[in-house]
Amino acid sequence: MHRRWAAPLALIAVTGSGLLLAPPAQAGPAHCARVTVAAGWYGDNQARLQRLIDEYGTCNPYRPSRAKPVAVFDWDNTVVKNDVGDAQMFWLLRNGRIRQPAGGDWTTTSRYLTPAAATTLADACGALAAPGAPLPTGTPEGAGCADELNAVYGTAATRSAAPAFAGWDHRTIEPAYAWLPQLMQGWTAREVRGFAAAARAENLAAPIGAKQQVGSTTATGWVRYYDQQKDLVGSLREAGFDVWISSASPQPVVEVWAKGVGIDADHVIGIRNTTTRGGKFTTHLQGCGSVRDGADTMITYIDGKRCWINKEIFGVRGAAAEKVQPAARRQVFAAGDSDTDISFLRDATALRLVVNRNKNELMCRAYDNSDGKWIVNPMFIEPKKQKAAPYPCATTGFTGRDGTPGPVLRGDTSVIPDQTDSVFQ
Repeated sequence: MHRRWAAPLALIAVTGSGLLLAPPAQAGPAHCARVTVAAGWYGDNQARLQRLIDEYGTCNPYRPSRAKPVAVFDWDNTVVKNDVGDAQMFWLLRNGRIRQPAGGDWTTTSRYLTPAAATTLADACGALAAPGAPLPTGTPEGAGCADELNAVYGTAATRSAAPAFAGWDHRTIEPAYAWLPQLMQGWTAREVRGFAAAARAENLAAPIGAKQQVGSTTATGWVRYYDQQKDLVGSLREAGFDVWISSASPQPVVEVWAKGVGIDADHVIGIRNTTTRGGKFTTHLQGCGSVRDGADTMITYIDGKRCWINKEIFGVRGAAAEKVQPAARRQVFAAGDSDTDISFLRDATALRLVVNRNKNELMCRAYDNSDGKWIVNPMFIEPKKQKAAPYPCATTGFTGRDGTPGPVLRGDTSVIPDQTDSVFQ
């Protein structure tokens, strides 16, 4: 009978009749890089993250697979406090970098833009610049245009509260998120990275809590890296993990910010524009899975994040990228803060870190913790207070493709009961 040892045989004695061999005592996992920033981690979260690193890191000689384990982080409010997409939009408006659309027709910027929003934007911005020219949104004369653009982007409605977008799949795209890269039409990726570097410098230099003037309104004016997440990313990389960022902010913007935690552009998956032959961004977006380039229906958002991760990290092509993959072709770890992150978090096979921002579906699934692989942590800067009412998991916590609310279901289709918010500061 052939015997298969988990580790090499060790020489323990030499006798007159020859060598006596026996397997060495089975050692536990070797310690990999340490999660060194302890402050801010809730309960045993730091210890569980360390166990993940020890078990899956390439420094563990007894890990059965030698393939690099994959870890995927959302970006905004997961690795940094506040939203780099918002920071970029505010910078573009203050510096007059959004162009008048072709023919002055704002419906060319998004297939989901409502007639009411297109008319309102044309009224506010139409007289300020020729088609293709930058709008003077950073000047007093352009303040009304800036305010209307900011309202449509930030609230998905006009300043008169008319819906700005209609008719989208709520599990694969959020038109307001997609609109930011679409508004970057006419610029190259290199130019946008320059804009992002300028916005990054301003937002990191501003004190926590700072506000900035955008048009005639004020907006958040600061961003910070979470020390805990920066440390975690570095520890994972040191331990041999293949660490990626998946974000619903524009690709070149996240590329610039991700360098601050040691992640190169080729490990960033953001919203990606199609380009002209000269490299200028168009108002259309790259597709994934069964969605062709220019269809503008699949971005890095809920199920779209799953598709883009499967495509870019695991090389899955065609419609198969939209499906859950076998465990060997999925991330072992994922981190996120929002309902936009649900699908790729659920796909993680070992551990899922949720930064609590009181998002209904995400917190329903995290607190239900049906497979024991979810951990919840308060935000590391300005954490949310406890949500007063339970999360409405059994009734309206889930948003369907058509935007209809419903109950949050487990994988076996049973309904998750309402959950009490229990991880907060």
